[in-house]
Amino acid sequence: MKKKNLDRRSFLKAGAVAGAVAFTAPLFIPSHVLGGNGRVGANDRINVGLIGAGRQGGGVARAMGRINGVQITARADVQKDRGDYQDYRELLERKDIDAVINATPTHWHAIVGVHAALAGKHIYTEKPLTLTILEGRRMVEAARKHNVVHQTGSQQRSSFANYRGCMLVRNGAIGKVEKVVGYNYPSPWHNELPAQPVPDGLDWDRWVGPAKETAFNQGLLPPRGQPGWISIRDFSGGEVADWGTHGLDQVQWALGMDDSGPVEVIVEGDAFEPWVLKEPRSGRGNGPTQPRVSLRYENGTILEVFGHNHAFGAHFIGEKGSITINRGGARSNPPELVAVSNEKLAEMEVQLYRSSSHVGDFIDCIRAGRRPVADVEVGHRTATICHLVNIGRWLGRNLKWDPKAERFIDDDEANTYIDYKRRPGYELPEV
Repeated sequence: MKKKNLDRRSFLKAGAVAGAVAFTAPLFIPSHVLGGNGRVGANDRINVGLIGAGRQGGGVARAMGRINGVQITARADVQKDRGDYQDYRELLERKDIDAVINATPTHWHAIVGVHAALAGKHIYTEKPLTLTILEGRRMVEAARKHNVVHQTGSQQRSSFANYRGCMLVRNGAIGKVEKVVGYNYPSPWHNELPAQPVPDGLDWDRWVGPAKETAFNQGLLPPRGQPGWISIRDFSGGEVADWGTHGLDQVQWALGMDDSGPVEVIVEGDAFEPWVLKEPRSGRGNGPTQPRVSLRYENGTILEVFGHNHAFGAHFIGEKGSITINRGGARSNPPELVAVSNEKLAEMEVQLYRSSSHVGDFIDCIRAGRRPVADVEVGHRTATICHLVNIGRWLGRNLKWDPKAERFIDDDEANTYIDYKRRPGYELPEV
């Protein structure tokens, strides 16, 4: 297969120009959309490009396009009939594009995200943010260096019910949190699907991108199905990363760990046995779930990632009772723990970021020059939790993790899992 070189001259030139300009404002706003006082005016249009025009990307684009003053201007997709461009870099080179939706498969998120920041575009990246831990740090560095808004698509952060539950845990409604019970998310499969003819109009080599060379099979193309790329290790962290991003993000938020994480990975139970996919088969949400993994935070709180409920949240157990947070709801034992008025919430000592619309928050932050509710650092730290669960399973032993250095302590083998070797021509850009 012919490789595409991601470092073509025209794109580097555009990135160099974007990186050479110094801005005094807290976030970069392209000059052609600036309103008064260095911000986008309330009536000025924000042009958005969609990169990855599948089901999820299309849904986000439709929601964003309904916001006053926002227009979806161009699409890029490796399937020719779904985009104006098959090479997303052509979209990034357009000076009339202010922001992009990054809805590519997970293994492409970091390369697209860093390139978008280099081009001075604000970014909305679907969750999970990354395929590896290093990718997340690189995405954070790129957003900070080039002063762009970068929202992660963990939309439960913009649900009032989830906000309420996390506020209560964070402000001591159950006292000191002793244990958190999450869900037993499945890890990804290994792929040995047979080769099939590549459909007309699909740039399969570009779809595979940085991953190892892989033969086309229809069972890989959709996110879920037979079983879909979300279940394949070369392209995703499996449901540990996909569903896990929802549930484990709520844990990070409620525990106040948006800029940190656990310090130990505890592994127990049966050894990891990978599932090998040799023919297309229905596998939505399935995959290996052993051995069991727990994560310990520095304050002693234990997160058990092997429960059977709470796929979109977690069960928090404290000295005074418990609170269960799931998508769109929070309940407690005793029940009165969550019976708190909105006025009382507003008076609590710790105030979490309140957002009522996830895509709306992204646009508001572009206009206002502030970081969003699921900022790229938040998305990176949550994705890291997911990666730690998978790495613990794959290695089958306890691990010490340094959340500041973002490396395993005294374990060279474990540190090889922080990133992977990409195919030539698809390297992760330096910031």
